Amino acid sequence: MEWRDTGILLSVRRHGETSAIIDVFTPDRGRHAGVVRGGTSRKIAPILQPGAQLDVAWRARLEDHIGSFAVEPVRSRAALVMGDRLALAGLNAVTALLAFCLPEREAHLPLYRRTEQLLDLLGQNEVWPLAYLRWELALLEEMGFGLDLSCCAVTGGVDDLAYVSPKSGRAVSRAGAGDWAQRLLPLPPVLRGEGDAPDIEIAQGFETTGYFLAHHLAPDLGQRPLPEARGRFVDAFSRGL
Repeated sequence: MEWRDTGILLSVRRHGETSAIIDVFTPDRGRHAGVVRGGTSRKIAPILQPGAQLDVAWRARLEDHIGSFAVEPVRSRAALVMGDRLALAGLNAVTALLAFCLPEREAHLPLYRRTEQLLDLLGQNEVWPLAYLRWELALLEEMGFGLDLSCCAVTGGVDDLAYVSPKSGRAVSRAGAGDWAQRLLPLPPVLRGEGDAPDIEIAQGFETTGYFLAHHLAPDLGQRPLPEARGRFVDAFSRGL
């Protein structure tokens, strides 16, 4: 069995004395693991940086084996985050969440394309947090936990939508919330693609998407906690407010 594709490197871990096991996110094969022979060598190790775009060729005797990868660099993103704390935290959040969420060997082409576009914006800190927030919404949608922010779940109206139900993921208006407002999540205009997207609204958006990642998606995956990298990125962003 063998195939060739491009992919985004999600994680690397040492395997034996000289090899490494990598996880890559590919457009046609989804998240896929394999062994890179000599992956800890001076020649190959610098290529195996999370977020890197790789050309990968996978080979195994049987399809259900872990197999081995031959890798060639296509684009390194290390330079984009060098010395930039927010960019580095963002890159780590993206790769960690994908490794956490994606089932093995299941294609998610729309999410792959969004991820590639997002990572290509690294270093552009004036636009990256908003792009990342929209990516988290897309991730929830792709994993089956998309938010419905089109109208109020209580009244059916479309005006003055200010909250999100933590249970259903649907929008709620101020009038519809009533005495329950304090139990609901914030719905800043930026989550609906409205307004100028100030940083304070993006931070509120992270609160809401983070809730659904932690309390809906993670339990569906077996009650695992979210990767710490996601929290570190949100903290790094919030410190700049």
